[in-house]
Amino acid sequence: MLFTFAPAWLLGLLTSFTGAPAQTAPPAAPAKIEWSANRPLTWTDFKARPTSDQLAALTSSTIDAKVGCVDYQFSAQVRAVFTPSESWVRNLAQASPALLRHEQLHFDLTEIHARLLRQKLSLVKLDCEKLQPAFGNLTKMAFLTWQRDEARYDQETNHGLNAPRQQAWDQQIQQRLTQLEAFALK
Repeated sequence: MLFTFAPAWLLGLLTSFTGAPAQTAPPAAPAKIEWSANRPLTWTDFKARPTSDQLAALTSSTIDAKVGCVDYQFSAQVRAVFTPSESWVRNLAQASPALLRHEQLHFDLTEIHARLLRQKLSLVKLDCEKLQPAFGNLTKMAFLTWQRDEARYDQETNHGLNAPRQQAWDQQIQQRLTQLEAFALK
């Protein structure tokens, strides 16, 4: 599996040889935000227009799983990512810190399930010649479990409006993140 990237210093170097004066443009909003304990969501991350009259906000996050084989060696990269262009808040002026915390915990749940998938992938031996359907079945179950957890979270907290249940979920999610620390991205 090959990952290609262009470091910022290389992009700067390439533009400095064009002969044109360097122009500073405002930084573009990231297409996706990778989960990080040091980078909580802010309301400015929610860029989309509301798509429902029923909700005050919506977090669009997913588990991005990439796999491959190099010299018949299986490797995987699993990340929890947030998509600003699909996430929204209905009324920013009325958006509370409690609502933002509720949305952050949706993203945290995504990270929990990304860690669980990393854990499973570290325990199984996948044959590179027969990667499918084994990997497909493994990820299908991981995604179904994650989706059920997300639905249960919203149901039990009434989308964050039930403060005692919201607090209980907050504690549970933090405990689960700590329990799965060994499977966090370094």
